[in-house]
Amino acid sequence: MHGIALLALVASAAMTHAEEAPNAHQVVGQTTEAVMTAVADARRAGGQASDAYYQQIQELLDPVVDFRGFARGVMGPYATSERYRSLDEAGREQLASQLDRFTERMREGMVRTYGKGLLAFGGSRIEVTQPSNPDPEARRVTVQQLIHKDGAQPYVVLYQMGRDKDGSWKLRNMIIENVNLGEIYRSQFQSSARSYDGDLDKVIDNWSAVEIDT
Repeated sequence: MHGIALLALVASAAMTHAEEAPNAHQVVGQTTEAVMTAVADARRAGGQASDAYYQQIQELLDPVVDFRGFARGVMGPYATSERYRSLDEAGREQLASQLDRFTERMREGMVRTYGKGLLAFGGSRIEVTQPSNPDPEARRVTVQQLIHKDGAQPYVVLYQMGRDKDGSWKLRNMIIENVNLGEIYRSQFQSSARSYDGDLDKVIDNWSAVEIDT
């Protein structure tokens, strides 16, 4: 299910300049179209995952994927507010630097892994199911997306979206065919932290996100 995992993350990003901010379902739907257009262009150009292609995918991801929040959640107890407050000034600076490094490492790895896989999965039909009575005041929303491929039962991807203070929607986590990506990565991070005796710098330096298969 490598292709589904990559679609799940990339199709969640958004680029919009509408005067009225889109709701969470519109964010997913609009950006799915933009991302798949980028994929189609790359396939027509020979299907190579070039640096320019990765940059294009990253520009689509950056506005609404909360990479820092996602990375912080993956770090779990190592990056909580309580732990941050318990540290001295030097410790806080170190933790902030570690979170910055881990955020960038996850961001780069996801863009490249999922962007490359999208080229092989670009012929799918993607459907965002619309709620019958959306709550305009909701701060968190789960958006369901169905990915149809070769006449089989569609894959189900759930996007857990959160609203920022400015009203824009950001991707916080996703569940791919009942596999919670955030929980999988968090378990991996904690296992690695135990292996390195709590040395977060070593965890980050050696981080390689697991691939989700079904």
